[in-house]
Amino acid sequence: MQISYREECKRKLVHLSSLWMVLVILFLPGRWSAAILYAVMLVLNLLCEHAYACNVPVIRPLYGAIFGKMLRDEPRHGQWIVSGSPYVLAAAFLVSLLFGRVPAAAAMTVMLIGDTAAALIGRRFGRHRAPNNKSVEGVVAFIVASWIALAILLTACGAAPALYITGFFAVLPAAAAELFEKQLHLDDNFSIPLIVGFCLELAARLL
Repeated sequence: MQISYREECKRKLVHLSSLWMVLVILFLPGRWSAAILYAVMLVLNLLCEHAYACNVPVIRPLYGAIFGKMLRDEPRHGQWIVSGSPYVLAAAFLVSLLFGRVPAAAAMTVMLIGDTAAALIGRRFGRHRAPNNKSVEGVVAFIVASWIALAILLTACGAAPALYITGFFAVLPAAAAELFEKQLHLDDNFSIPLIVGFCLELAARLL
């Protein structure tokens, strides 16, 4: 089900508000601190979504009032449909645990900024069809916005030049993961950070 463009904008504002995760990864002492925080939030998020699907009093109307119209698939009673939010938290947990601070922060930045740009630009200005009912304009928006966001983050962190080059190329498979999400059977909120984080971590270790 395709939601309205207005609700898509609201959905992506929630997406962008998650940029606080990048700051947590960069400034919270120790990788375990961030990982534990995201693990706890992931469990709470899943419990809340399950309660919403099961019509639990208080949670159902509250969650529905805030996020209901932004859900692409409205669950029937007892049907638990996981939204994109748990995948974001799961990705944040894994990149915090597996990668260094800069690769992990960069991975989340690319996903949050790139995915937002692809959705909003693609839906409003998309004229040339790409696979899976997406647009060439959306793919280009993902790549350009990700490159800009990545460059700003790496500059702010004083990253080595090798990470800029690696990040430039890492954005391309990340864009492919967003474009072919359906074929991969893997939510792009989860796959994109792991792809970018892995590439940057590998570059940081080898170069």
